[in-house]
Amino acid sequence: MDEYLASSPTINWQHKTLLSKAKNLAANRISQEEVARACFEFVRDDIKHSYDYKQNPVTCRASDVLLHGTGYCFAKSHLLAALLRANGIPSGLCYQRLTIDNNVPPFCLHGLNSVHLPEFGWYRLDARGNKQGVNAEFNPPVEQLAFPIAVSGEKDIEGIWAEPLPEVIHLLKTSKTIQEVATRISELGSLKTAIT
Repeated sequence: MDEYLASSPTINWQHKTLLSKAKNLAANRISQEEVARACFEFVRDDIKHSYDYKQNPVTCRASDVLLHGTGYCFAKSHLLAALLRANGIPSGLCYQRLTIDNNVPPFCLHGLNSVHLPEFGWYRLDARGNKQGVNAEFNPPVEQLAFPIAVSGEKDIEGIWAEPLPEVIHLLKTSKTIQEVATRISELGSLKTAIT
């Protein structure tokens, strides 16, 4: 489990402000499940999804997502992983290939998390942010993700990554605005490293 607890340049949970927030979210909570729920609900509800809110800057590092209060699904998953790891709860990154609009190709990549809970093992959760038609919840062992797989070609990508895919980091770090990310996000829909 060590790799799912590690701090890294992207999931930088040892950053002073992030570590303080993680401990604050865990205060007065007894079980890992309660702490995980608090971290999940904070990222889902208090960190704005960049595209939903048309909010710059484009963030990638967990500490930057916390600082600016905004991020795409990938960036929000980096922050959630960092908050969980800061509280000693193993967490990784998961991905789905989804249609972008109108349930037809092209496809994009969507980022979410998996957390290891003592009572349930690995459990996927999606803190991208709820809105009309999107209702992700924390209710282990039942998964309630933001997006069900509903269209031919969409898929849950197998695996739990300890670190973000390099292509995801590249997209977020080289895009100057959230609109540029939106324009380029279909580049990730055909990643051979992720979908095979």
